[in-house]
Amino acid sequence: METQFEWRDEYSIGVDAIDKEHQRLFKIINKLFTFREEEKDSQWTCQEGIKYFRSHAMKHFADEEAYMASIGYEGLEEHRRIHRGFREHTLPALEQELEQANYAPDAVEHFLGVCSGWLIGHTLTEDQAITGRHERKWENLLPGEEQEAMKKVIVQLVFDMFHLESQLVSDAYSGEKFGKGVYYRLVYGTPKDDLKQEIILVFEEKLLVNTVGKILGVQTSKLDSMLVHASRYTAQQFVGRVLDHLPAAESYSLKEENLLSYDQFRRILKREKLQISLLFNTGGSGYFAYCAIAPHLTQKGIATPIGQENARAEVEKYLMERKEQEIQDKIHHKPKILVVDDSSTIRKSMEGLLSEDYDISMAESGVAAIRAITLNRPDLILLDYEMPVVDGKQTLEMLRFEKSFAKIPVIFLTGTDDPAIVRELLALKPAGYLLKYLKHAEIKSKIDAFFEKQRAAGLI
Repeated sequence: METQFEWRDEYSIGVDAIDKEHQRLFKIINKLFTFREEEKDSQWTCQEGIKYFRSHAMKHFADEEAYMASIGYEGLEEHRRIHRGFREHTLPALEQELEQANYAPDAVEHFLGVCSGWLIGHTLTEDQAITGRHERKWENLLPGEEQEAMKKVIVQLVFDMFHLESQLVSDAYSGEKFGKGVYYRLVYGTPKDDLKQEIILVFEEKLLVNTVGKILGVQTSKLDSMLVHASRYTAQQFVGRVLDHLPAAESYSLKEENLLSYDQFRRILKREKLQISLLFNTGGSGYFAYCAIAPHLTQKGIATPIGQENARAEVEKYLMERKEQEIQDKIHHKPKILVVDDSSTIRKSMEGLLSEDYDISMAESGVAAIRAITLNRPDLILLDYEMPVVDGKQTLEMLRFEKSFAKIPVIFLTGTDDPAIVRELLALKPAGYLLKYLKHAEIKSKIDAFFEKQRAAGLI
């Protein structure tokens, strides 16, 4: 069946010249779908069609940016950065994949799917915001140069305060667990509350022991009441020094402080409205993350606010709940599964299917998978075989190259039962493979059976 994208009125932003360019891009993509489905000279026509798409997309970006500049659009720089990301990163990666696959139909389909999805999403969000028809998603995102400056500030502060060398692991931290975490939420505001800034600091427990604990001379390997209290004030000092680099810093004061559970922290991150979300490694001392939430999304009622009058009680309550949770985790131990797939739909589907019986973490790429495994080693990896840039085969090779990861079982996820593809993936000797189109009950049954065998063999 021929795939076609239909222009809808909801895609219009109300600027005739831009709307016509968007419609032309849709027509080009539809034509490319037609090329894909034709056998005769399909490779050559796809190559030429994709060149034409790129050329027109670049011209459109330039015209759109010129229009935004002409009306004094405040979001121009961020919008330009989004265009640049697609032009310099997304498109080249897709084109490289096409060349490596010799313009195979599935590679062309992936290219078109990504481009059309990006175009539709971009048109319905960022482009709609140009004429005020949609709220700018990244209205409060720090510009690129400010983000770079913030990274340097944090690295320097960690060195100044704790004499630790820290390295940026990710500038898109999405809440992956790393060891036992401690989650501090700090909300700052101005006297009239016209400006707010919500910060969440995530510390690996051993990092607090290795830094604040050593400064205090605390002889412990785990969190205790004194260490939590000391860490709270250390966190406040740290964030205060970071905020010194923001406008109106002198008028900011602490309005709310909370100790969060991991679930509360994840609920906050699901807003997906972050100014900045950075993950750092301090070598053997541990990991930490710095997350800033877009000010207009700051919410109350996340957790019990900590004040001078209830600090002792709240810290003791926090430690008790933490201990009870650790006991429950040991009693009701869930095997850990890492789902690696570039499709958010597949990731969410697997999470919904498996989270009741398994501890699920997710990664959207091979590179993200390596980072996730480093932070929280899984008992099983469900790995998409057909991913862009770094595919399942390459990801598995990276895992096996690293001795500490080499024995983690991997089950491939694939959308095709083509015998040639199946033979290809089985030659890599995974623990198995699953077809994505299987009924959920079948997928769940196969994963349950895998872990039953693991338990019987004493491997978990």
